Amino acid sequence: MLGFLTGHESTWLPAALQLLRDQLPGAHVVVSSQVSPHLAVAISGGRMDAAFMRREEGASDLEFRLLAKEPLEVFMRNDHRLAAMSEIDPREIVNETFISVSGKALSGKGTAPALRVVIDRYLSDCRLHIRPSHEVDNLAGAMSLIDSTRGVALLPVYAKNLLSGPVTSRPLIDKAPTIDLCLGFKKTNESPLLKHLLSRLDELISRASSGTR
Repeated sequence: MLGFLTGHESTWLPAALQLLRDQLPGAHVVVSSQVSPHLAVAISGGRMDAAFMRREEGASDLEFRLLAKEPLEVFMRNDHRLAAMSEIDPREIVNETFISVSGKALSGKGTAPALRVVIDRYLSDCRLHIRPSHEVDNLAGAMSLIDSTRGVALLPVYAKNLLSGPVTSRPLIDKAPTIDLCLGFKKTNESPLLKHLLSRLDELISRASSGTR
């Protein structure tokens, strides 16, 4: 089974399937889309061979190979005052309704999801004391709350794949925080599917970046 962080299937699934079909034409691949902490639990439990996911803390039995570094942007309604800006100073969100990733998403390890860690660290580095007004454990929930509460959220740019209706995004000024997208797998896994993906990781990254099928 191959796992994907929800929203990344359109970029990485076609490239991964093409590589696997080239070398393992008879392979039967089952695909599962979940939030990253749940992907880590599935891999640890032996229910999944590998996943396109975050570098989750506390997953000591997993290894991670970097695929990309994704910058975070500010997401808001397209009629929000911040949408008129080409770039946003993080201080502009201090008095806004702030939507964040849940620090209590079920990781199975008792640790916060990697995205929440990156968001909190960035705000701390900016010396901003912002407590979330709402917390969600998936991007669909974040988009819904942004729309219904007129709030703002810091999310990776790939969340643009899930934009719908009135929600838009703007980059942060200066150096934006980034979050790693990795191929995660269990250290002891000897799966042929996993070995093939790892042996052609650079090609996988190139195919996904260029949209090659």
